[in-house]
Amino acid sequence: MQITSLPGAGAEITGVDIRALTALQFSAVKQAYADHGVIFFRDQSLTEDDHIAFARRFGPININRFFLAHERYPEIALVLKEKEQKTNIGGGWHTDHSYDAEPAMGSVLVARQLPDEGGDTWFASMYTAYETLDEATKEEIAGLRAIHSAKHIFGSQTDNFYKANEDTGGRIGNTAAADVLEDVTHPVVITHPLSGRKALYVNPAFTTRIDGYDAEASSALLMRLYAHAMNPDHAHRFKWQPGSVAFWDNRSTWHWAMNDYHGERRLMHRITIEGCALN
Repeated sequence: MQITSLPGAGAEITGVDIRALTALQFSAVKQAYADHGVIFFRDQSLTEDDHIAFARRFGPININRFFLAHERYPEIALVLKEKEQKTNIGGGWHTDHSYDAEPAMGSVLVARQLPDEGGDTWFASMYTAYETLDEATKEEIAGLRAIHSAKHIFGSQTDNFYKANEDTGGRIGNTAAADVLEDVTHPVVITHPLSGRKALYVNPAFTTRIDGYDAEASSALLMRLYAHAMNPDHAHRFKWQPGSVAFWDNRSTWHWAMNDYHGERRLMHRITIEGCALN
């Protein structure tokens, strides 16, 4: 097994079948996940049962509230775009589940059907985003907390993101669950529970404001942090191939699914793993 760091973010792990990881290999994979924030595998041959078994080695599975589920495996959420649809799922920088009091640890995404071209996913390191901030900004955000919400993305309001894009019908649902989900606060800078490193923990999709700041001051600070985090030097563009698997950590990365394959079908299977409170 070989672990190779990638430019910007993440690492690729080769020479291993993740269906049959030894204890030593599993330990190395877990360490690479903590260190790099996202790890990639190629040439895997996972059934749905294999996918579930791999995820469960890392923790309990989170049953997604908003995505269309696999008809036989409720643990698997379908990240799907049909040929005739224009809007994809995850088409902007974000980190999953930051709207939960205990945000999901991460997700294991398996490629099932890919377009001939396009459909890459960007991943950005929030370790690097924090570490490359100037010292004045680090001092400014130390101790701050931010509010995260699901309502404006998944809720029933007419202007929520997915409701405003009508061709997402059937793929995203359960608006009532988002409507009653309490907004939560998390530190703007967290100490990662696995690696012990500091990471920037705000994101453009689910972070609504800085706690205790007025709207203008909150927007100004968040826009400054987002602009810094979006630096291409902090990111890696992953090109999917048949047999590709990505396993990302929601606490230390952002991701963005490219929507550049209109007229072709793209189907991915996603399993999300439960996390813990962040400090």
